[in-house]
Amino acid sequence: MYAKSLLFTTALLPAVAMAGHADEGWPEPVKEYYTGQVLFDRLELTRTDEEENVAVWDVMAWYGGDYHRVVFKSEGENVQDDGEPTDLESAELLYGYLVSPFWSFQAGIGTRGTLSSDASMENYAVVSFMGLAPYWFEMDNSLMVNEEGDVQFVSETEYEWQLTQTSYLQPRIELTANLTDSDKYDRQSGLSNLRVGLRYRHEISREFAPYIGVYWNGALGNTADEMKRMGEDTTETGVVLGARVWF
Repeated sequence: MYAKSLLFTTALLPAVAMAGHADEGWPEPVKEYYTGQVLFDRLELTRTDEEENVAVWDVMAWYGGDYHRVVFKSEGENVQDDGEPTDLESAELLYGYLVSPFWSFQAGIGTRGTLSSDASMENYAVVSFMGLAPYWFEMDNSLMVNEEGDVQFVSETEYEWQLTQTSYLQPRIELTANLTDSDKYDRQSGLSNLRVGLRYRHEISREFAPYIGVYWNGALGNTADEMKRMGEDTTETGVVLGARVWF
């Protein structure tokens, strides 16, 4: 044991000595630096089974280092030529902290509503876990609490199946659950909505990838019951044409 320890120590001595006298031409160790990205994961035009054309965006932008980042997320849509204002589904400003190699914790504030001069926006606090689950499922799980104390949970899951070096098949699931009733915003408690989509994407370049796809959207539980009572459709299907863009 003593001989092995002595041999190990002796082998380290030249390396320690050399570390203190590094060549002046050697590069410096990698230092922490800040960078950012703007990603439009969905920038698309939807054609619904009700023969409506809907413009949709889903964007995330971030700036920071490996562990600490400022994150902005936004989703929304506008039904074309219906005379109604744009529906802002979410706009969130978050602080993100990397808690593991594949997961980050995010917390901040958000707002949503219709973008009109007389709109009453719903403001809320939000916490989320965003990252890569086992078997390479990309997930974004968010818990939101608004000013009225109403609580909502949204989970988005995507998976990229690589077909070739430049083409992908991507299923996507989004599940919404209202943990409390909300009379002010007309939301019923329980599982509220399920959206399932599938798109084929081809990369013209790493930064620009057009895609085509289909989706099904359905109301669930008490929300579906209320929509039926009001004479509204509880399901919707459509095709999408868009592009995934980042810079």
